[in-house]
Amino acid sequence: MKYVIGIDLGTSAVKILLVNQEGDVVQEISKSYPLIQEKTGYNEQNPEDWVNQTVAGLSDLMRNFSGQPKDIEGLSFSGQMHGLVLLDLNNEIIRPAIIWNDTRTTVECEDIYAKVGRDQLVNITKNSALEGFTLPKILWVKKHEPELFARVNKFLMPKDYVRYKLTGKLHTEYSDAAGTLLLDVPNKKWSKEICNSLDIDIGICPPLVASHDEIGTITKTYAKQTGLGLSTRIFAGGADNACGAVGAGVLEDGKTLCSIGSSGVLLSYEKNGDKDFQGKVHYFNHSAPDSFYTMGVTLAAGYSLSWFKETFASEESFESLLSEIKSVSAGSNGLLFAPYIVGERTPHADSSIRGSFIGIDSSHRRKHFARAVLEGITFSLNESLQIFRENGKEIETIISIGGGAKNEEWLQIQADIFNSKVVRLSSEQGPGLGATMLAAYGCGWFDTLSECADKFLTVEKEFTPHKENMETYKELFKLYQEIYRKTKDLNKKLVNFRDE
Repeated sequence: MKYVIGIDLGTSAVKILLVNQEGDVVQEISKSYPLIQEKTGYNEQNPEDWVNQTVAGLSDLMRNFSGQPKDIEGLSFSGQMHGLVLLDLNNEIIRPAIIWNDTRTTVECEDIYAKVGRDQLVNITKNSALEGFTLPKILWVKKHEPELFARVNKFLMPKDYVRYKLTGKLHTEYSDAAGTLLLDVPNKKWSKEICNSLDIDIGICPPLVASHDEIGTITKTYAKQTGLGLSTRIFAGGADNACGAVGAGVLEDGKTLCSIGSSGVLLSYEKNGDKDFQGKVHYFNHSAPDSFYTMGVTLAAGYSLSWFKETFASEESFESLLSEIKSVSAGSNGLLFAPYIVGERTPHADSSIRGSFIGIDSSHRRKHFARAVLEGITFSLNESLQIFRENGKEIETIISIGGGAKNEEWLQIQADIFNSKVVRLSSEQGPGLGATMLAAYGCGWFDTLSECADKFLTVEKEFTPHKENMETYKELFKLYQEIYRKTKDLNKKLVNFRDE
């Protein structure tokens, strides 16, 4: 039996999967690492922590592996997007990595619009300038740490640094490069125009490859440390959302992913890079060959439910909290929830907006609030879906993963609000599985990633819209969309009354 490994470099931990040719997960290992938060809004990590914990995880995996090292044919990666790793001429780390959830770069985003132009930026990169992206971080270091920036020879994404250490080969790939704001997304090349407009040497941008491209094999040093064989083939891998889409089988037109973790993602496959969403949603290169995906983000999706539980039912399980929601009719008896408790990303990109319960009366009980939270999260994700549909996309099937796939009543709510068939997979491993699929495809186990998905993924259950609920939610969604507009100014004024 042959095997592949998927390494998913997350924000809090690296998750490593060992998968056989049948798509069975044989081993799953996780190793955590710390976050560095020196100031409010600052989020950094030490790239060596990523490497050390990845090596430790691989070593554990190989100690528990009953086969021979040569039986593990390939290895690939998924990784947190947008993080900035800066390297000098010797490819040594210059400073800690600034990661995706760092928010110090508001001024730099304004500078990008001033010097490149908003329309031109969206035309080239297909995305608006947001604090999380890589380019604003580069500009921040250039402005605030000029002596360090003078030493920069290359920048990398987080997973690419780990892969560089394991192979000695330095690259990034299109799906992660698309999240930098430096890539000409439709043409898959670094943008000279953007670099020139911002006085950035295009030479600091790493060589580009495809997600399934073979980079090399593991070095002798790391083969010895991990127990992997020198013949293990290492493939480029992809950004976490792109790999999540691969791992859910979102590999053809009409398929869409709903992923609800702390944040929520509504991601849809795009065959071409020529659609114009005016920067309302993210538009990135896919890890599947020669394809793209569009994506909307709800900042506090699962986090809204976690907040509600910890605030009002801290001693109970999620199962207990949600046990009565089936007895509540669609619309929660006229109660609406807007999940803006940490601001919002799509479609508003507003850091100061805050959440609301609208329509509370004395008849409402906890079960109504609990259902309203689920409905509000789903309404927020539906705003991204509406943008897709308004731009001509046909959404036939939505694969639901993460916390939103654990409760069947919530899956039915998704089907009713999205007006689409919603699918739950029998085994869900997300981006890590997508990384193993890229390795399996790269090794030649399958002719296409779709063939790999047919082998590795199994549908457990499907949920179709209930017409009566669908009509109710259609009307309520219109009211939900009014909440942002009618509470925006109010929330800005309330900022003055919040404790710092």
